[in-house]
Amino acid sequence: MSHNRNFVSTKAAGAPHGTHAIWHALSRYSSLLLMLLVCGVSAGLGLFVMRDSRIADAETQKMYEGSVLGFRRIGELQYEAQETRRSTLYALTTNDSNLQVEYADQSRRADRQVSDGISEYLKHARIPREVEVGKRLRDDWSAYLKIRDEVLASILEGSTREAVELDITGGVPSFDRVRQDLEVIKRLYDEQAAHQLAIVDESSRRSVTRLIAVITLTVLFASVSIWAIQRSRMIVAMQLARLQMDFVASISHELRTPLSVIRSAAENITDGVIEGTEQLTRYGGMIRSQTRQITELVNQILLFASTRDGRNRYVLRPVQVPQIIEIVLENTSELVQEEGIVLETRIDSGLPNVVVDASALAQCLQNLLINAIKYSGNNKWIAISASVPHGQDEILISVKDSGIGIASSELKRIFEPFYRSPSVCAAQIHGTGLGLPLAKRIAEAMGGSLSVSSELGRGSVFTIHLPVAKTSEVRTAVGHL
Repeated sequence: MSHNRNFVSTKAAGAPHGTHAIWHALSRYSSLLLMLLVCGVSAGLGLFVMRDSRIADAETQKMYEGSVLGFRRIGELQYEAQETRRSTLYALTTNDSNLQVEYADQSRRADRQVSDGISEYLKHARIPREVEVGKRLRDDWSAYLKIRDEVLASILEGSTREAVELDITGGVPSFDRVRQDLEVIKRLYDEQAAHQLAIVDESSRRSVTRLIAVITLTVLFASVSIWAIQRSRMIVAMQLARLQMDFVASISHELRTPLSVIRSAAENITDGVIEGTEQLTRYGGMIRSQTRQITELVNQILLFASTRDGRNRYVLRPVQVPQIIEIVLENTSELVQEEGIVLETRIDSGLPNVVVDASALAQCLQNLLINAIKYSGNNKWIAISASVPHGQDEILISVKDSGIGIASSELKRIFEPFYRSPSVCAAQIHGTGLGLPLAKRIAEAMGGSLSVSSELGRGSVFTIHLPVAKTSEVRTAVGHL
């Protein structure tokens, strides 16, 4: 028999059995789920760091390729410009007309390479400074080529002295300006490379900082999670130990009282204190009542133990609900009479069958009825009803009382094994705290559910929800823990 009353909201009352099973599994494997969450967060942070590292590597590669390409371009420009100038000087220093023509051709081929290189540089120029220097180089190179062409023409005409004088007065200053422009471009490449290197260095520092932060957060999160898991387990273990101690104390009290009564009655009978048939009958009834109480207590404990380790198996068959209610009323008739309970039954006609284990359903309903009797208080009225709500495919079997009800502060302890509320203990209402947990587990094992609504001082309504039978097939179900 259970000691407490529990409350489930209207929404929860209609929740399917699958939802209960899911929540039960989540609560049972909370530690594993938390560890999986830690692993998932760690993996996500690791992927974030890897992505950051790949981005930094890509930036470094891009900088390296850009710097190498830029320096190669400026190197080629410098080489071809020097080749243009060198071929012109060779033509100035030889008297061989054939060599003069050959050197002139080499100078022209080289200057085309320089012109093409300058055009390529301007095409890739992005910042204003690059464009400005590129255009100045193009103009200075054009000016030098104009003087160079005059020098070559004079050489080929045989006017070597005039060509040398023209080269000294115009060619040398023009080529110096070209060389200076090329040096400016080279410095620009150096500055850009240094700037890009600084960007990559900053990116690398950010990556290192993020990596340290990620590792720190991962370790911190893992530590907090492990602490939370251990603390949760410790709290659960302490609560279970406290509940089990209360259970042992309650069981001891529940057994001691009827055993003391039985022993006292037996001693009186043995010692000849009892005289007459009337007293003997009264003492025999007392012994029978106390024996029944002990038997029910032992049965509850054994049944709870069997559902805990999954040994309880139910054979599900189509059953008529009125027959189950009749069996329960017959089993509890003596207790109902002793307590002076006014018991009403409200069973709709033509109820469909339910696929359940008949004895298990009877035990579930009997637990609810005995629970209602125990907490009926001064209002000795209880109603048992069975109906099918309109438009639904489930049968509702309800046990309603107008007893002491349940306080809102006790609602969180819904159907907890061994739990007995302080108010119930203070009122010296005896019990083990197993009746309602057993009823709930039995209902869920058969594919149903158990809900309850309660109001303090106004009573409670416990309702078994069972699906309507749709097939006559016999099935076997293992008790859900």
